[in-house]
Amino acid sequence: MALGQYRTWHRPMLACAASMAVMTVVSAIGLVVDDRSIVGAPAWLKPFKFAVSITVYCITWAWLVSLIRTRRRLAHRVSNALVGVLTLEYTLIVIQVIRGTTSHFNFTTPFNAGLVTLMGISISFLWVGTLVLTLLLLRTPIADAADRWAMRSGALVSLVGLGLGGLMLSPTDEQSTQAEQGTLGRVIGAHTVGAPDGGPGMPITDWSTVGGDLRIPHFVGMHALQALPLLAMLLTLLARRWTRLRDDTVRARIIIVGGLSYTAVLALLTWQALRGQPLIRPDGLTLTALSALLVASSVSVLWALRERTSYEDDDRIRNRHRHESTAP
Repeated sequence: MALGQYRTWHRPMLACAASMAVMTVVSAIGLVVDDRSIVGAPAWLKPFKFAVSITVYCITWAWLVSLIRTRRRLAHRVSNALVGVLTLEYTLIVIQVIRGTTSHFNFTTPFNAGLVTLMGISISFLWVGTLVLTLLLLRTPIADAADRWAMRSGALVSLVGLGLGGLMLSPTDEQSTQAEQGTLGRVIGAHTVGAPDGGPGMPITDWSTVGGDLRIPHFVGMHALQALPLLAMLLTLLARRWTRLRDDTVRARIIIVGGLSYTAVLALLTWQALRGQPLIRPDGLTLTALSALLVASSVSVLWALRERTSYEDDDRIRNRHRHESTAP
């Protein structure tokens, strides 16, 4: 997979990635020297995780935006706006950490409620902006079929994963009951299902080990944007040793299988979390669904490795001519 010329990558996105890389280090230092905790988690854990995630997001879109060939000015303007949105969101998170309180679901004071509202608006802009970039990427001609499927499917699944974050904004069952009784507190929404936020969590991620955690499908979905293009790169590297993978149609099939399997895993993780089930403690129903998914994926990979038909040879030639005629 060609990454294009580095100098053509979107500069503001790269600058944002660089600043978030610095904040990753700052947050890591905060984890060491600041022993405060916020809702059961180290105070600087959320800024650390968000800094890492934003860094990866910005680097990836800085590259993808450089590949867009239609409405380039729009793509750059949207990307600039996204940099501003991400910077604002991260700044608000850090402000709340410094103040020693939560940045999400926090309506305890008018100021905190205002910040939550502002973050909600910024996240909406982030999703819409990512949607625009995704639509422009879908219209971008990419000659290699595997790369094309990897980038487009990765962007689409990532958009779904980004949207799954909205599940955390809905009141929990307990909060809904309190609202009906007129006793709703000043916290609305949660990332844990079936248990209160702030309980036992996994190392680094802090994903709940006693209840479902909606952060898991949110995270996994968003990073399809990196996972599927990385799979395409891996297949290209393996093609140097495995002749069968030198066929771009075979690699494209594997990417299609990978994209569908990734989407199925995302659905499974979402279902598991909504049922209040910890990731590391799946029940029989979840394990059965996972086993069926693994079998289906394995069979599909074997299908992907089969010999190409003459019809696909003709279709490959037509597609190549089409992309060559539309290339700038």
